Amino acid sequence: MALKLPIFMDYHSTTPVDPRVLEAMLPYFTTSFGNAASRNHSFGWTAEKAVDDAREQIGKLIGASGKELVFTSGATESNNLALKGAAHFYKDRGNHIITTQIEHKSVLDTCKRLELEGFEVTYLPVEADGQVRPEAVRAAMTDRTILVSVMLANNEIGTIQPLKEIGQIVKERGALLHSDAVQGIGKIPFDVSDVQADLVSLTAHKIYGPKGVGALYVRRKPRVRLEAQIDGGGHERGLRSGTLNVPGIVGFGKACEVAMQDMAVESARIAKLRDRLESRLMQALPHVFRNGSATHRLPGNANLSFAYVEGEGLLMALKDVAVSSGSACTSASLEPSYVLRALGIGEELAHTSIRYGLGRFTTEEEVDFVVKLTADKVQRLREMSPLWEMVQEGVDLKSIEWSAAH
Repeated sequence: MALKLPIFMDYHSTTPVDPRVLEAMLPYFTTSFGNAASRNHSFGWTAEKAVDDAREQIGKLIGASGKELVFTSGATESNNLALKGAAHFYKDRGNHIITTQIEHKSVLDTCKRLELEGFEVTYLPVEADGQVRPEAVRAAMTDRTILVSVMLANNEIGTIQPLKEIGQIVKERGALLHSDAVQGIGKIPFDVSDVQADLVSLTAHKIYGPKGVGALYVRRKPRVRLEAQIDGGGHERGLRSGTLNVPGIVGFGKACEVAMQDMAVESARIAKLRDRLESRLMQALPHVFRNGSATHRLPGNANLSFAYVEGEGLLMALKDVAVSSGSACTSASLEPSYVLRALGIGEELAHTSIRYGLGRFTTEEEVDFVVKLTADKVQRLREMSPLWEMVQEGVDLKSIEWSAAH
């Protein structure tokens, strides 16, 4: 059977809605369309029950009570509410925040905003595999540290952080632990109590749920307090006002239920496909390098650098495959990925990276097609490169002294 093109291999950016999730959502667009805050009639009661059921489904996935969840519009809002809300509420205790250099922009930019307000932020470096050392967290903590924010898994290189060890250190010092867990939830086991997390950001569209709905886990015992960032009708225990997105929340809950049922088998299958993609590309091509950890990473992540090929050029050549380049955070920027640079990867190699994201609907046939297509395009682009020609002739490029143009 002919493959359907283009092939989607950008599952870190988003995921298609699972048919089971869509089926669960549909009634709440039409027949059961009530407002969950309407307490005077059956339409509102039906919506409220659907939201409460979804809370429990989501809570089970992370080992939490549904009552500890605050619904948001997605991970960016959850990260903003967690960091700004905690910083502002606990500012009398201290003004120091710790995070890592490879966090998502919604964490890093929120920290930059807090710096403008007078908070001090320490951005911890990571090891060559992308992990932050727990001891680095311990060394950075002071008597004024109120919050530590470390992601569960990185969105570019898939590296999983040692959150359990970090959580132990943070609790010993009496600070709060926040984790942006959106890339890891539903793909690897995660329990809020196991890592001693106080705040955890979640989103639906990374786990085959709808876009535009997320949640923030806020620990109840011992109680964590936040300053609300959106004022209004006092929804979500006063932490996030606004009419709840009932169909989205129902879909979020169903997506978590499906993830719980399928995670073990699905992750093993996806990891096997990822290993097939990596090994075959490395067999077909020389000078291919894996970015991030080979062992502590998400099952569907393969971030590879193809030396002597410009990442953006390769992306254009791979028009039949939806992947992303690690060489630019935005289409307007030609700067190499800040995540790859934090790993100590040189600018030239960082510019050559491609992130392959495999997921629930990826097939073996698609993997084999992408391997062949990538290998063909890399070979062709290298043949057009004068640097590759020099490498083939045995020239050590590092020994060359380039003169500046006048």
